Amino acid sequence: MDQPQITTRSWLMVATLGFTWGGTFMVTEIALRGITPFWLAAGRIGFAAILLLVVWRATGLRLFQRPLTQADRVAVAAIGVLSSALPFLLLAWGQQFVTAGFAGVSMAAVALIVLPLAHFLVPGERMTLRKAVGFGIGFVGVCVLIGAQAFETTGAAMEPAGRAACLGAAACYGTSSILMRRLPPVDPIGLTTLLMLIGAVLILPLALIVEGAPPLLDPTTVMVVALLGLIPTAAASLLRVMVVRSAGPVFMSLTNYQVPAWSVILGAMVLGEPLPASLLLAMTLILTGVGLSQYGAFSRLFRRR
Repeated sequence: MDQPQITTRSWLMVATLGFTWGGTFMVTEIALRGITPFWLAAGRIGFAAILLLVVWRATGLRLFQRPLTQADRVAVAAIGVLSSALPFLLLAWGQQFVTAGFAGVSMAAVALIVLPLAHFLVPGERMTLRKAVGFGIGFVGVCVLIGAQAFETTGAAMEPAGRAACLGAAACYGTSSILMRRLPPVDPIGLTTLLMLIGAVLILPLALIVEGAPPLLDPTTVMVVALLGLIPTAAASLLRVMVVRSAGPVFMSLTNYQVPAWSVILGAMVLGEPLPASLLLAMTLILTGVGLSQYGAFSRLFRRR
C-alpha cells in the first residue's frame, strides 16, 4: 500500500465533495415531498448504479490489477454495504427521532472516528497530537455552527435509538473509508460501480419490505431523484473513491466538516434561511482545525511551488 499523496488535486476534490454533499440536504428535502425515505435512498443508489455500469462498460470493465484474496472479497462486500446503503437507511430511520442539528454533528464525527482507526490500520496515517487537536477544533466549529439544537432533545421515546442510528451511520462511513484504502490496486470507476451495485442489491428489497411498492412519482420528483443519483451519489462516490485511494481516509474525512457549513450557507443563499450569528466563529474554528490537522500537507504543497 503506497503512502498517502495529498496534492492540489486532492484539495480540489475534497472541496468539491464538501460543496456537493452540503447542497444535498436541500435537494433531498424537495425530493421527500413526493417519495418516501427508503425509496428515495433506493432510487438514488439504483440510478447511480445503472449510470456507473454504463460508464464502466464503456471504459472496458477494468477492476483489480491482480486476483483477489478471500479477505479482499469480504472487504469489497463490506464496503459496498457500509459506504451507501446501510448509512442511508440508518440516517433515514434515525432522523425521524432526532434533531437535524444532532444528525449534522454525527456526520462531522466521521473525522473523529477515522483518526484512531487509521492510526492502527492504515500505513502513513499515524495519529499525532497536532492532528488530534486539529480535528477536535474542527468538530467544535461544527457544533458552534449548528448551535444548541445539536444537543436539544426531541422528547421522542425512540430518540436514544435514533441517535445511535445516526452515529452508526457515521461509523459506517469511517469504517468503509479505512477498508477502501486497504484494498489492492483497483480502477476507481470499476470499484465505485461495484460498490454501488452491492448497495442497490441490499437496499431495493429492503425498501420493498419496509415501505411496500414504490410510490407513483410526479415528473418533478423523478427529475430530483435522478439529479441526486447523478451528482451526489454517482459522481461524488467516484470522487470519494479517488480521494481515499490516493490521499487516504483521514484526509477524506475533512469533507465532513465542510458539509454542515455548506448546508447552512446554501440554505441561506437559495432558500432564504437565516444565517446564524455564530457563522464567522464557526468557520474560523473549522478552518483552523483543518489547517492544523493538515499542516504537513499544506507545507509540502507550497514547497513544490
